[in-house]
Order: sequence, then structure tokens, then C-alpha cells
Amino acid sequence: MRLDDRALVARLLTGDEHAFRSFFDEYFDRLYRFALSRTAGRADVAEEAAQRALCRAVRALSQYRGEAALFTWLAQICRNELAELAEGERRRGGREASFDADERALRRAQSVADDGPAPEEQLRAAHAAGELRRVLDGLPGRYGDILEWKYLEEWSVQRIADELGSTFEAAQSALARARVALRAALEARGHDWHELLP
Repeated sequence: MRLDDRALVARLLTGDEHAFRSFFDEYFDRLYRFALSRTAGRADVAEEAAQRALCRAVRALSQYRGEAALFTWLAQICRNELAELAEGERRRGGREASFDADERALRRAQSVADDGPAPEEQLRAAHAAGELRRVLDGLPGRYGDILEWKYLEEWSVQRIADELGSTFEAAQSALARARVALRAALEARGHDWHELLP
């Protein structure tokens, strides 16, 4: 098994598109289930942890030595992501409480929100949209199409399933894997995905 894992990682490091698709297809669902069992069934947190773990793993592939099974290595990364997400939720809870308590800060935020975007902001948004389009076009398989249908054309998951000729569950899984692939592609190009994605 470890020989297969090392062979897959070697292919990933060469940028093999089929290897990336196999990697996401095989490991996203397993990591999602791993995370779900550790988040009291919170699907949103489990999905986020699985996505972040795969993205972090893609950036750190050169560090994988094959001493443990690839899934064991990914599961450890996922554990770290779950811990970070839990810590982030704790910190946000404190900040939100203090923000809501500060009425002046709330009024300032509302006044800023009422203003339209500045020209520089619009230019940045246009540049980000163009870069996002280029990255979507370069994703393997139909990942780019699936993400465009969902987020640009606002299709339902059922409509995507119909278009793909698959079940609702399979389309949901494909959408999750496509999001992971997009994050990994953005980060590989040196972008903070938070800046380009809503």
C-alpha cells in the first residue's frame, strides 16, 4: 500500500492531472467521514476541515516520506485543521459578543456598508474575477463546469446531478471535490483563496 501511496504522490508532484483527480476522488470522502465523526455530526465543519486538509496536503506533498499510509498522514493534517477550526470558532464567538456590545462600532460598520464600492475596489474585483475564471478553466475534468454551474449560474445540486447524469449524492460529492481542487489550484498560483472566493 505504501508503495502505491508513494507512487501517487510522485505523480502528484509532477502535476499529473489524472493523479490529482484520483487523489481528490479517493481521499475527500474518507477525510470528510473522518472529520464528521469528530465534529458531533456537523457537516459544514467536517467539509471545511476535509477541504483545508487536502489543500494543505497538496502544498506539503514533498514532505510525505511514505513512512505511514497516505491516509494516516492526511488524517493527522485533518486533526490539526479541526483543532484550528474549533479555536477559530472560540475566538470569533468572543469577538462577535464584544462587537455586538459596542454600539458605536456597529453604527460605523453600518455606515461603511451603506457606501458603494470605491473604483479601486471595483478594479480589484474585476481582476479577481478574471483570475478566478482562468483557474476554473484549468481545473481537471468537469470541476470547472460544476463550480460555474453552482456559483456563477446558481444551479441547484439536483440540476447539476441531472446535467451530469448522476445521483444527488454523487453531484454533492463532486461539488465538494471541485471546491478542494479550486482552492488547491488558487494556492498553487500564490493566491489566498479567501481573496478570490466569497
